[in-house]
Amino acid sequence: MSQSLAPAPRRPAIVAALCAAALTVIGLTGAAPPAEPALAAAALPYQDPTMPVADRVGDLLSRMSLDDKLGQMTQIEKDSLLPQSDLAAYRIGSVLSGGDSTVSPNNAQTWADTYDSLQRTALGTPLGIPLIYGIDAVHGHNAVRGATIFPHNIGLGATRDPALVQRIGRAVAEEMAGTGIDWDFAPCLCVARDDRWGRTYESFGEKPELPTSMATFVTGLQGATLGADPASVLATAKHYIGDGGTTGGVDQGNTQLTEAELRALHLPPFQEAVRRGVGSVMLSYSSWNGVRSHAHKYLVTDVLKGELGFTGFVVSDWAAVDQLDGQSGFTGAEITTAVNAGVDMVMVPYDYKKFLTLLRGEVSSGRISQARVDDANRRILTKKFQLGLFERPLTERSYTSGVGSAAHRAIAREAVRESQVLLKNDGGILPLPKGAKLFVAGKSADDIGNQSGGWTVGWQGRSGPVTDGTTILQGIRAAANDPSQVTYDRYGNGIGAGYTAAVAVIGETPYAEGRGDRPNGMGLDQEDLSTLARLKASGVPVVVVLVSGRPLDIAAQLPDWKALLAAWLPGTEGNGVSDVLFGDHAPTGKLPMTWMRGASQQPINDGDGQTPLFSYGHGLTYGATPDPDPDPDPDPEPVPGACTAQFRTVASWSGGYQAEVTVKNTGTGPLTGWNVAWDLGGSTVSSLWNGSLTVSAGRATVHNAAHNGALSPGATTSFGFTANGPTGTPATHCAGS
Repeated sequence: MSQSLAPAPRRPAIVAALCAAALTVIGLTGAAPPAEPALAAAALPYQDPTMPVADRVGDLLSRMSLDDKLGQMTQIEKDSLLPQSDLAAYRIGSVLSGGDSTVSPNNAQTWADTYDSLQRTALGTPLGIPLIYGIDAVHGHNAVRGATIFPHNIGLGATRDPALVQRIGRAVAEEMAGTGIDWDFAPCLCVARDDRWGRTYESFGEKPELPTSMATFVTGLQGATLGADPASVLATAKHYIGDGGTTGGVDQGNTQLTEAELRALHLPPFQEAVRRGVGSVMLSYSSWNGVRSHAHKYLVTDVLKGELGFTGFVVSDWAAVDQLDGQSGFTGAEITTAVNAGVDMVMVPYDYKKFLTLLRGEVSSGRISQARVDDANRRILTKKFQLGLFERPLTERSYTSGVGSAAHRAIAREAVRESQVLLKNDGGILPLPKGAKLFVAGKSADDIGNQSGGWTVGWQGRSGPVTDGTTILQGIRAAANDPSQVTYDRYGNGIGAGYTAAVAVIGETPYAEGRGDRPNGMGLDQEDLSTLARLKASGVPVVVVLVSGRPLDIAAQLPDWKALLAAWLPGTEGNGVSDVLFGDHAPTGKLPMTWMRGASQQPINDGDGQTPLFSYGHGLTYGATPDPDPDPDPDPEPVPGACTAQFRTVASWSGGYQAEVTVKNTGTGPLTGWNVAWDLGGSTVSSLWNGSLTVSAGRATVHNAAHNGALSPGATTSFGFTANGPTGTPATHCAGS
């Protein structure tokens, strides 16, 4: 069936099932499609949408052959399908588009047509099981030219705004739904502990509570209930577990931590994603103390599926199962190791014929049990039913025109301005007057590719006009009273006296995993240094907008700058940067990462005893604006100092446990600080984050950290710890100031 064929309307499962036999003929023989069949009087139980999902899954499993089941455990790259009829012939359950996999022309309509063509082929199998299509929409539907590109996660972490992140998740889901794609390999819930790591920008922050709070993205993608509306998209919590903690920040490296440390630092975001009902979890390429995650039955089956109660399905990362023995090419032993560890679906992604042959051999020999195969299928099919794929197998075209919509770009612009972190502002040079004469320079001032970073219409991203949007320079010119007062030269040539300020937009050029690792220094490149030298020589005050996926080594240059604004990787809405530069919105972002004094400090993290250039949580703002209309009837004097502390055991194991304590300001006035005290009851605290601990006479007291002491009325914050000894729910006492 050609991609140009008009999509069939959404139809109930009964009609879709009746089409399956006809579609088999179409998919395998290329015959002309028959007329739409009439509605049948009855259907098989799994085709009845009024039945409970568990019953539908059980009925379908009872009708599936071994080949049907093995196909459901197989995910392949779209471009590996030669011919497309292999999708039905091999009963493939899932297709993905890798980072550089695209369609031509690259627009939402073509993506939708491609999806529907593949889905029709899948429906052509005797049982009519729909495929599920995955893609890395990690900061917007970023494979699609013209889609809204949001700030990368590091910028969203700087917003400290989980509600905004949930709204972004919903916008991404709607744009994905407009192309038919129903499974997002996001959010990345890694806790990045070493900025040399090339995936640092995919992390919301260096401390577990920040990625944990941003797991709201899961709810944004899936909705409160998976499949409740046609824009519901399956979310993926990745990469389980510890990928942000590898030694030296080496991508796919080895995370060397005790189990207590692993649980304290890297497990909490996944616990929260599971609590929110995340549909899938993707494993990490990395290892924990020398054992790869894809081979770690304890972490995957015992902890994730058992202890955390994860009921979705586990998917491998790209060709990760083929890496287990260190040699190129699948082996039966690798497949058995991964599947028995708990992998439910294998991202092959290319040699699916060999993979399926080996998988079948491992099952036939008994090395992989039929029970394990059925468990994997049950998990996968449950999510397909919950998503509504059996009832709504094709693209919901009402969302197609919304890809890159003004409404979604407005959310992205809001996210950009909330993500800006003002790190230096000598003499209050910012905000800039809109009537100022400005000189703008730097390689990222007028480059949508640079400001979007990796995973933007291509895996590694690239410089240049890769997609539609507003560059930072365009945003500055649009905000200025007179655009002719804004002069631009990328290299800083031609600047002279008479300018109010020189705005240098500099930083990193696009990269993604692997290529993004920076073990040999984290400073500015030679072009940036030369541009800055020209601006400095002019005597014009320099304002730096740093476009980067992580903190950079800029301590030597910082004294030459009047202001420094960390813009991270803002995406397509560069006018969100100018909103802050000109003061339409005061900066509110707070550092999600500790900012090093030099690369030799890496890894540097809050509470490790090193002295940073800028602390975790640091962020300046502009002076308060006087109220132009003072309240003639002021409220009663606020009552400060009232707070509560709620203790929750997050996890426990033999000889220890992990807990979280939520502090809430219950007073009518703001808190400037707080402390929480409780009796340890014989346990000892082994690690603590988001506060400082003192212990005396068997009683623990935690004081707020520098960044979380100020709480407005009704606001909450939290701290967490691991402890050795008995669990319990101790009575806590909270005092505020």
